[in-house]
Amino acid sequence: MDAIIKMLEKHQPLFEKIGKNPFLQAIKDGFLGCMPIVLTSSIFLLIATLPGVVGITLPQEIIDWCNKLYNFTMGVMGIMCAGTTAKNFTASMNRRMPDGKVLNDSSTMIAAQCSMLLLAVTQLSVTVDGSELSVMDCTSMGTRGLYSAFIAAFITVGVYMFCVKRDLTIQLPKEVPGAIAQNFRDIIPFGGAVIICALIDAAVRALSGVPFSEILIKLLSPLFAAAETYPGLIIIQFFTAFFWFIGIHGPSIVQPGIDPIRLANQAENLQVLLAGGHPAHSLCFNLSLVGEFGGTGATFIVPLLLILFMKSKQLKAVGKASIVPVAFAVNEPLLFGAPMVLNPYMFIPFTVTGCVNVCLAKFFIDVVGMNGFSFVVPWATPGPIGIFISTNFQLISLVFILLLLVIDAVIYLPFLKAYDKMLCDQEAERAGEVAVEAAVAEAPAAAIAETSTEPVAAPEAAAPSAAGKSVDGLKVLVLCAGAGTSALLANAIKEGAAKTGENIASSAGAYGQHTAIMDQYDVIVLAPQVRTYYDDIKVDTDRLGIKLLSPRGQEYIALTRDPEGAVKWLRENVSK
Repeated sequence: MDAIIKMLEKHQPLFEKIGKNPFLQAIKDGFLGCMPIVLTSSIFLLIATLPGVVGITLPQEIIDWCNKLYNFTMGVMGIMCAGTTAKNFTASMNRRMPDGKVLNDSSTMIAAQCSMLLLAVTQLSVTVDGSELSVMDCTSMGTRGLYSAFIAAFITVGVYMFCVKRDLTIQLPKEVPGAIAQNFRDIIPFGGAVIICALIDAAVRALSGVPFSEILIKLLSPLFAAAETYPGLIIIQFFTAFFWFIGIHGPSIVQPGIDPIRLANQAENLQVLLAGGHPAHSLCFNLSLVGEFGGTGATFIVPLLLILFMKSKQLKAVGKASIVPVAFAVNEPLLFGAPMVLNPYMFIPFTVTGCVNVCLAKFFIDVVGMNGFSFVVPWATPGPIGIFISTNFQLISLVFILLLLVIDAVIYLPFLKAYDKMLCDQEAERAGEVAVEAAVAEAPAAAIAETSTEPVAAPEAAAPSAAGKSVDGLKVLVLCAGAGTSALLANAIKEGAAKTGENIASSAGAYGQHTAIMDQYDVIVLAPQVRTYYDDIKVDTDRLGIKLLSPRGQEYIALTRDPEGAVKWLRENVSK
């Protein structure tokens, strides 16, 4: 196992490079920006469909109104993702632009949305009541068009970079207001982007007779089919956990490539469920409730195991501190507190448990008759509750949840016990060392007290240290991957400021969504899971005169549990 850990550490720079890939990062951040669409539309679907489960019939007008809200939110998911991906990719590329050359993120966002429509939507002529109407086929404006959205975003930003670097823009006199001049500068790159996408779509339609978005689905369909097999699900889940194990946020690397099919499958499951059929897709958006049951590594049961069966003080303390966050899929206190990241004892259960879970889910869906996941619930929904809701409140899902808990406990317990024994030995050895140190320290003090008659001079007042510097009025932004772990430290800082009487404003956010607000803060703190982006954000914080801090795993978790210590830590580090 030590050889495996050494090999992983040797290749960690490669994994970090993959995690910092600007294309993958833009897709992840763009998708995160659209999460309110997914969650809001799901609420209205639940309102329209769940009352029927318990025998309540809503008026048809209410059902139609809820379905309309769904269609005009989730139904335009592709267009929105094109814009948010382009905006985040623009922010990343602006760091690479020459001095004085800046891409307009508002313009690239709009251009990407127009380009996505050209790649994904078909214009048709239909006859209604004897009149010929021009209509658009909206099938690919939603989740079906996500790949077209990403490609449109990258093409758009690439065209803007090409034009702006070479000054291929319309230049107006200096007397023209900046906002108006910017609009004219964007005409050439905007036109270039949409024309290129229109030509690509025209070529694809001429060769195949289908829009560009349909070509992508056909080309990738073998991959989609393989992904929903047992080996495919195992590969997806293994690498999600594997990257986290080496300290890189695994979902941000693995999931962008499968998000379109996960969402499309979930939408298809919902349609089948509403039609009275059996939703049979297993690779869905909320399969993460199973594969990441309690967070990556399927750690839902682990805090309880630590509390009930472990003997070491460290693991019991970690279990008590992490049981509530892990229940809501925020398992960083466990990952860095135990720790589980780069812990040789935890490699096998951390990477294997989620794989077993998704295979069990597929078996229950294919063989036992459990519904595939049909409703989207927030990622922080406790796993058992989310699974029960997503499967349309099937009783068989309760049996499935119970089996998950038992199997996950069986997988983790032997490895936790082995790790616990090692920690207990270390704690016992350390306790003996402390006792010896205390005895040695007391002996000279007693001897001095017996023999010395000279008065002991009072120590001089210490000079004010960095720990004593005021942080009153400071604005702090804590960033993590999904605004869950960052909230733990942000709340601790607020609590510590209240206790010390200092005016500190602290907020939590997700990395990638910070670019528009970071200039409003004095300090930015990176949670351990996004430390790999330190160099990228340092460019922006240095430019804006913002202090950037990045505590490591154990230190970060300790700060979340010690509010006054968190404020003290700010004092010590802000002035450095």
